[in-house]
Parts: sequence; C-alpha cells; structure tokens
Amino acid sequence: MNTTATATTSTSASATADTAWYDLALCAQTGPGFFFPEPGSSLRDAKRLCGACEGRVACLEYALANDERFGVWGGLSEAERSALRPRR
Repeated sequence: MNTTATATTSTSASATADTAWYDLALCAQTGPGFFFPEPGSSLRDAKRLCGACEGRVACLEYALANDERFGVWGGLSEAERSALRPRR
C-alpha cells in the first residue's frame, strides 16, 4: 500500500469537508474587498451579509481552526475572533 497516496487522499477529503460550506456561502457571490476592507473601513455590511448566510457557523469554525487573522469570517472581525481563541 502506498501510504503517501493514502495520506494525500485523506488530507484532500478533509480539506474538501472543511470548505464544503463555501458552496452555500453568500461571500462566494461577493468580491473579496467586501470582506477584506481597507483599515478603518466599516465592517457593518459584511457582517450583515454573514448574518443571512447559511454557511456562517462553518465559516467561523474554519477561520478559527485555520487561524485566519484578516477580514470578516463567520460574521466576526479579526478582534472578535481573537477574543474567542483560547489564551496560551
């Protein structure tokens, strides 16, 4: 058995499951500038869109699991996600 191929297939399947929410996400229909605005810009519209999104919870889980530090993910800003992370 080729363990490299098995590991790659397993990792690929896991990555697909981790991002399956993106197919339902409203952000997939919106430009990235909307969720990654210039510093000091309002996040209100991006958060409002996230609030109506079916993929919001999975998106937030993805962002926390992958340590996404920039932009709005799952309806939360960088600072809001940082507050949810366990302190080391």
